Amino acid sequence: MASQQDKASYQAGETKARTEEKTGQAVGATKDTAQHAKDRASDAAGKGQDAKEATKQKASDTGSYLGEKTDEAKHKAGETTEATKQKAGETTEAAKQKTADAMEAAKQKASEASQYAKDSAVAGKDKSGSVIQQAADQVKSAAVGAKDAVASTLGLGGDNMQGGTGTDSSSNKDSSTITRDH
Repeated sequence: MASQQDKASYQAGETKARTEEKTGQAVGATKDTAQHAKDRASDAAGKGQDAKEATKQKASDTGSYLGEKTDEAKHKAGETTEATKQKAGETTEAAKQKTADAMEAAKQKASEASQYAKDSAVAGKDKSGSVIQQAADQVKSAAVGAKDAVASTLGLGGDNMQGGTGTDSSSNKDSSTITRDH
């Protein structure tokens, strides 16, 4: 955004510099012409009043010409400067609009990403709860199986258990599924 304004200012400066350079050249040429006219006037001074008047007229014409050219150069520089300022303003407004559009798009994407993350977290939480419940059930089942296996190994299952509760816990469980981790 700032670089386009700088570019426009730079172009306006260049135009102004060229105008001033041409104006300076015109002034220099006019001075040279005036000096030549003055020199000729000095030479002609001795030759009569007509030569003097012609020299004055030539110098006056040269001054008028220089004034016109200077005014034209200033006018053109002013137009160029105004055009450059207008273009810089339009470019700035376009850049502001693009920035606003980009900011809005970024906000929208951030909002969407936030919603996705929230939805993913909720889904992950639900899944984690289910996995934890399954793990707890497996641990509980393994503990009951281990208890039954120990009771069976120590001889506490079978006869002693049948008299107290009326069920044989070892007959309900498959002891072959119990594994030990060493």
